[in-house]
Amino acid sequence: MNKDTPVLKVFVCDDTADYGIRIASKLNENNIYAYTRKKDAEVILNSIARDCPDVVIIDLSLNHSDAAQIMRKVNANGTSTPQFIVISEVENDFISRQLIENGAAYVLSKPLNYDEIANTVKLVAVKKYNNECDDAELLVTNLIRNIGIPAHIKGYKFLRTAILESTANPSYLEAVTKKLYPRVAEIHQTESARVERAIRHALEIAWNRNDKTAINEFFGCNTENFTSRPTNSEFIALASDKLAMHMKRTSLGYRSIIGENNLNALNRKIPKI
Repeated sequence: MNKDTPVLKVFVCDDTADYGIRIASKLNENNIYAYTRKKDAEVILNSIARDCPDVVIIDLSLNHSDAAQIMRKVNANGTSTPQFIVISEVENDFISRQLIENGAAYVLSKPLNYDEIANTVKLVAVKKYNNECDDAELLVTNLIRNIGIPAHIKGYKFLRTAILESTANPSYLEAVTKKLYPRVAEIHQTESARVERAIRHALEIAWNRNDKTAINEFFGCNTENFTSRPTNSEFIALASDKLAMHMKRTSLGYRSIIGENNLNALNRKIPKI
């Protein structure tokens, strides 16, 4: 895939210069195609149906409507549903839970960090890619979302970062507790123990959802062979292996976790967590 060709299409539901256009500009700077429309419910619904964006960035409150109503109407249409990032004026756990239950993939509160907008979009994006995709962040997002881990939980972000970091630096896999968790904690400004617990919780959610087709496809074997869910280390190692091998094929430049021997990552002596 040509790196100059945007992979994602993002609809920003605001066309004001100091807000919607500013968000779209930041996304376009990061090779994400973004466009704006008027902050109006009818205009927004028509654009989603016509343009089929991958991600929609929308304010909680709209003219004569709100984000929750828009999401319910889009879901009721039965067409391809984009991932919604909802922006709220205040940070409120109750409001966030309500929005997630109505279909939001992620909730951001103002004031926005405009430099993080592109990363947030890639965090929630779900898209089927061909074998030439060379965007590591999007590949990891697609991988972990497909097995049923929701984007709004903390373990999702931590797991995503852990896979990306261990792909770029395979030595982290030899010291998950001492090196990888502290590195993820540093990036997200939290503690190593919280990283470990949140990732374990995220994997438990995926396993308990019992989507055997997606999980079997990920592991390349029948999950009935597992007596229990894979450990954090086993999952991160296998995911990093998959990502590294894909990037090696697309000449992205990272070293493969399994090197020249092409060994299965699950056969490595990974510490059990």
